[in-house]
Amino acid sequence: MPFFITTPIYYVNDVPHIGHAYTTIACDILSRFSKLKGDQTFFLTGTDEHGQKVEKAALSKKKDTQDFVDEMSQNFRDLIPYLGCQIDDFIRTTEERHKIATQFLWNKLKDNDEIYLSNYEGWYSIRDEAFYLESELTKTENGLIAPSGAPVEWVKEESYFFKLSKWEDNLIEYYEKNPESILPRSRYNEVLSFIRGGLKDLSISRTTFKWGVEVPETDNHVMYVWIDALCNYITALNYPNTNNQSFKTFWPGIHIVGKDILRFHAVYWPAFLMAAGLEPPKQIFAHGWWTNEGQKISKSIGNIINPYEIIEKYGLDQIRFFLFREVPFGNDGDFSKDAIAQRVNADLSNNYGNLIQRISSFIIKNSDSKVSKPSNYKEIDTKLLQSFDETLVHYLKNMNSFQIDKALKNIFDYLSEVNAYVDSQAPWSLKKTDNQRMIDVLYLVTLLSIKISILLYPVIPSSIDKALNIYNLSIDNLNLNNLINFSPDLINLNIPKPLFPRIEL
Repeated sequence: MPFFITTPIYYVNDVPHIGHAYTTIACDILSRFSKLKGDQTFFLTGTDEHGQKVEKAALSKKKDTQDFVDEMSQNFRDLIPYLGCQIDDFIRTTEERHKIATQFLWNKLKDNDEIYLSNYEGWYSIRDEAFYLESELTKTENGLIAPSGAPVEWVKEESYFFKLSKWEDNLIEYYEKNPESILPRSRYNEVLSFIRGGLKDLSISRTTFKWGVEVPETDNHVMYVWIDALCNYITALNYPNTNNQSFKTFWPGIHIVGKDILRFHAVYWPAFLMAAGLEPPKQIFAHGWWTNEGQKISKSIGNIINPYEIIEKYGLDQIRFFLFREVPFGNDGDFSKDAIAQRVNADLSNNYGNLIQRISSFIIKNSDSKVSKPSNYKEIDTKLLQSFDETLVHYLKNMNSFQIDKALKNIFDYLSEVNAYVDSQAPWSLKKTDNQRMIDVLYLVTLLSIKISILLYPVIPSSIDKALNIYNLSIDNLNLNNLINFSPDLINLNIPKPLFPRIEL
């Protein structure tokens, strides 16, 4: 089954932080999982490079705007391999292919009588690139602020409008028929409540700045950031050619976004698409925000979490694992050095890493670096194998529904079973009394260690590559479809190296 997954495209007015890393890693995990199932997969990320904020940021640094966005976009591109992520395309809104796609979409909406010219007055946030109703604003001693905390100013200008109000009933009908199209469920309820509250026509052009995609057949209008930026998801599939293989294979796709931009993706974007005669996104998943040691992350406080620094300090896979084991995907989470150490030490070092290290080392020392498949299993062995099959069912169900933390819990609950089995069977004692039974036990534990490793691969890929190398295996030759029946006659081992050194604070 084709699987198209996207991050939001990241705004280039600043450098990447933990929020960008979190979303990108989430998509990488789900993309790797999809590939592991054998699905045809496309993973897209990129940068949003237009708008007043960018124009002002370039001016403040006394740089040409294009040179500025080139430099800032590269920061996001450089981060991808550092996060251990494998993407299929990196889209930039300043690319010619994107300009062609957005202007075609604009003309399509105009031809369908979905756009009109009028005047707009309202409270506008430059930082959010959004207008707000006065009822949405909070009065402070420094003036009115948006729900995001950004300042707003009163703006009046000529603007093109999209007939968003026209699509209110269509959106409600679509979401009522497709309740799984927005996850988690609480976000679905939030979006539906917003739509039912009534939709107003949406301002989709600006005249107060020039850095953007020009509105066709005008001299002074550029496209509103959200019609421009959101179009990236189909630009990358070679829109407007909807008959090409990429578009036909992968659209509609799945968008992973932060909860702060859910409205734009779940209300504006589907309406644009419906109005243009295209299918809405297959699914939109909105995740939560991170705090730092219990504090809201803020530039003013100075507690921004730098992805490079934390990966350097704790390790890449350790961070990937912590982010998705510690907090249910979709909820807010707290980034704490104590929590990282506890989670990594308990799960990766003690439970998983220690199992592989001690069993592999024992095999190399006591079984000539190899174990062969038993001619038959005892009842206790069969039960452990059956328990893995059950674990796999739960794992697949949870991963398919983006419940990554639950899938990881499935794995580590089962790992505890395997470790308990090792302790009960005590191969170090069997060496003295029953050498064949010792080899049978070692084979079963090794086989299950391989299977567990495959399940962990989407989350901690570089560590799993090292783990599988111990068994002379590669992830390229393994998948989830034949995992239950995977049982080689002979497993040859290499000398293991510790996978997860304990984190000492």
